[in-house]
Amino acid sequence: MDKRYQVFISSTYADLKEERKAVIQAVIELNCIPAGMELFPADNEEQFAFIKRVIDDCDYYLLIIAGRYGSVGSDGISYTEKEFDYAISRGLPVIAFPHASPDDITFGKSEKDPALREKLERFRKKVCTDRLVKMWKDAHELPGFVAQSLSSVIHRHPATGWVRANKVANEEILAEINTLRKRNAELQSALTSFTPSRPIENLAGLDEKFRVFGTVFYRHNGYSDTWKVDVSWRELFGFFAPYLVEFPNESYIKAILEKALYRKLGGDPKGKDIDMDAQLFKTIGVQFKALGLIELTYSKAVQGGVALFWSATPAGERLTLEVRAVRAAGNAE
Repeated sequence: MDKRYQVFISSTYADLKEERKAVIQAVIELNCIPAGMELFPADNEEQFAFIKRVIDDCDYYLLIIAGRYGSVGSDGISYTEKEFDYAISRGLPVIAFPHASPDDITFGKSEKDPALREKLERFRKKVCTDRLVKMWKDAHELPGFVAQSLSSVIHRHPATGWVRANKVANEEILAEINTLRKRNAELQSALTSFTPSRPIENLAGLDEKFRVFGTVFYRHNGYSDTWKVDVSWRELFGFFAPYLVEFPNESYIKAILEKALYRKLGGDPKGKDIDMDAQLFKTIGVQFKALGLIELTYSKAVQGGVALFWSATPAGERLTLEVRAVRAAGNAE
């Protein structure tokens, strides 16, 4: 979308006419809309109320500070400082350009009143506190500084901006079409997942026994041995089912099963490396997927790369409660 940002340019006026002119040109060349009070300088409360509405419509606030504090309101605060405070209250990104050497500014463009000079210095400090600013000395420097800083803040803090009315409708239609296309793809995917798959004939049930085997390595003496155990699919599922809520990878599930099965044999896994046959473990995963109890999903791992992760289906969650929930003492078998 061909978007343009509106930038409010704030400064004292009479002493910075040339500087403002150069800055406005730089803003226009960046394809932005300058908003300033060239024709309506703020010099009373009624006019400032109008200026606030202009700031409300802007995306960025640009401030130039030189040697003048500016016209003050009934509260003793200059309208330039009021604009700054209001822009901050509205959360606008602020780009500030204080003069680098205010003492070198000609006497005719500086505050002569000591009280106003003190207020100007306090204002400068407020603007420069906890904020990146770009100092300038000559009006010729400002356009380049403005172009660089404004481009950077637009990149870092993209705002709402403005578009031509005849383009908005087209963009909205395209966005709506794209949203509907994505929604249609989601529904098609959901429909596919609900389509019943062809049942597998003679699939082993949960209460049928299955032989699991592997090797064990004793760390203290380097001795290794084989092990095997017969276990029902229901009991096998119960060993790892509660961990499925954590969306574990298959290596984690394999380690849980290896220790649980070795304990079932009466062994203590401490100080031993227990390993289940890799192909056998793959068969276990396929079987539980065929039973409709788990989903196997490839996803990005924390350490990088991809891994196969296990999660419970609704049927798997129900079976988890069935095999692992604790019954009341009177009903315990």
